[in-house]
Amino acid sequence: MAVTAPTPPALRPPAAVSRTGAAAVTAALVLLVVALAVTDITQGTAAVGPAEVLKALTGRSDPADASVVVASRLPRASAGILVGVVLGVAGAVLQAVSRNVLASPDTLAVNAGSYLALGLVGVTGVSLPVIASSGVAFAGGLLAATVVLALSGLGAGTVRLVLAGTALALGLTSVTEGLLLLFPQETEGLYQWNQGSIGQNGFDGVVQMLPVCLVGLAGLLLTARRVDALALGDDAARGLGVPVRATRVTVVVLATLLSAAAVTLAGPIGFVGLCAPALVRPLARRHRAFVRARTSLPVAGLAGAGLVLGADVLLRALVPADTAVAVPTGVVTSLIGAVFLVVMALRLPDPAGADAPERLRVPSRTAFLATVAVLVAVVAAVTVAGVLLGDSKLLLGDVANWAQGRAGRAVSFVLDTRVPRVLAALCAGGALALAGTLVQAVTRNPLAEPGVLGVSGGAALGAVLLVTSVPAAGTWGIAGAAFAGAAVTSVVVFGLAARGGYRQNRLVLVGIGTAAATTALISLIIVLTDPFNATKALTWLSGSTYGRTMPDVLPVALVLAVGLAVASARRTELDLVSLDADTPRLLGLRLSRARLGFLLVSVLLSATAVASAGTIGFVGLVAPHAARALVGRRHVRVLPTAVLLGAALVCTADLLGRTVIAPAQLGAGLMTAVIGTPYFLYLLVRGRR
Repeated sequence: MAVTAPTPPALRPPAAVSRTGAAAVTAALVLLVVALAVTDITQGTAAVGPAEVLKALTGRSDPADASVVVASRLPRASAGILVGVVLGVAGAVLQAVSRNVLASPDTLAVNAGSYLALGLVGVTGVSLPVIASSGVAFAGGLLAATVVLALSGLGAGTVRLVLAGTALALGLTSVTEGLLLLFPQETEGLYQWNQGSIGQNGFDGVVQMLPVCLVGLAGLLLTARRVDALALGDDAARGLGVPVRATRVTVVVLATLLSAAAVTLAGPIGFVGLCAPALVRPLARRHRAFVRARTSLPVAGLAGAGLVLGADVLLRALVPADTAVAVPTGVVTSLIGAVFLVVMALRLPDPAGADAPERLRVPSRTAFLATVAVLVAVVAAVTVAGVLLGDSKLLLGDVANWAQGRAGRAVSFVLDTRVPRVLAALCAGGALALAGTLVQAVTRNPLAEPGVLGVSGGAALGAVLLVTSVPAAGTWGIAGAAFAGAAVTSVVVFGLAARGGYRQNRLVLVGIGTAAATTALISLIIVLTDPFNATKALTWLSGSTYGRTMPDVLPVALVLAVGLAVASARRTELDLVSLDADTPRLLGLRLSRARLGFLLVSVLLSATAVASAGTIGFVGLVAPHAARALVGRRHVRVLPTAVLLGAALVCTADLLGRTVIAPAQLGAGLMTAVIGTPYFLYLLVRGRR
């Protein structure tokens, strides 16, 4: 009997070698997921080792050990595997049809839409079964994804899709957080749920979500050939007879269905859909078998399962068992995803650099003075309204008597609490507007502002850390902590974005990644702190001026005055820096020193604004844009106009937040997010056109 010698690997056909390597990689991933699942089952507050787990599965263990394993540990591991698989597949297919390596359920605002939809249902007090909750989450996520894709343009292969999704997510999350503050009893536990946790009480949730996930996965596998055709380009796909629009709509609906199922089961587990496909792409370059969607989607699912289980195992290995129970797994995955987003942003090609300057009219000096006069009148009117209106209405005579020390006790009490709130809103708005003006000029980036770039998030992280750990911290202590946090994030964002120049896409994406990391850390702090400090931190994060006193206003007022004076004195340098990189050097201006000085001033402004009024987003974006549209690009005109606009915007938002639904209140940050989100999306659409 003749024996055929095996063919050496070098002589095998490349396709066979690729299939063999792909099979080996897949098997290794399966073994990794199994090992992580077994490790995850053994971790917890009760000491249950692998031997006890095996006995529990075979029915030979102690009843107490069996109860822990079957009722808690196995459902947790099963939920981690299921959630990781569906999020990994959803992210991979969304990136494929959009030809955008940054597309995922997180960056397309799917999770934020689901969060808001479930929050709206929670406000009504209606208790829904798991399947119905999944339907609500699906509807909210699909609507959010539709808005993002319609505004940014699916298949354009640009980061504008991510920017639109991030902006919409910020706005939707702000609305949801407003609901949490207005209806604390009806939405109890929703904030912790939003951080994402795979902890389960039994198999009920996994069993009910499993059919939904299987339907979505099967549907995506059936469309795999069409997805491969779309990767060749729209024209090539149409030439092959693939209905491009119908395929994209189908894929987005199925991916949203998977994301909604994952959100219903475990809450939003952040950035798994972004990271899992990124781990598979290097494999596709080495093994051609992974290029096809039918092969790459299951592998992305395995990578997602490994990420979720690995994050849970890492959390329980580094944190004490009794504390790890309270820490959501989504916090760890969000931190990992933030690092991924920053690294990917640095690697993305960005040949366009900063956007071309807006083509704006140059109004006359008379028009400029008239604009400033109108804005001064608006700020004065808003200030008077803020002082007089509230849960108790006052008259100008009451204010005059209070200023002279002749007001009654009730009037004095109201004005002693209301006047500092109005001043804090005015100063914080002006400081954020000035910070945004400086950042946009230095980076020559119309989308840059302290909130989007993560500077405000860093300030909030420093302040929340101090507020929750030292409740008796004073005004200057909070301002110092906020400045320290803002300084650290600024060094990270601007330091990384400076490599190769402050290009638009790189700067904003690095900022978004840094902001995501600070948000995850803030969530971790709030979840671990006591309920009183948690409520205090949430109220402060919403941009509320509640409880502010005159000493709270002093730091931001001083920094605003100094910052405006410095910027006005250096207005010519600011004009030169905002033009291009070559003109300042030709005129003898040291560009790096000028940039550093203006950025330092913007960090001080952002930190003190956050310390005095909490997190207020989009003011640094809206006010400078509106100022340039009104008075032109010269900073001698832009600076006062932007400061007045920012002060009026935040003071109006604070007034509406505490009067429209009085006696309940909404933070000014929530109101400015409602205004700023549509404006940010409008800028993206205009830039695309």
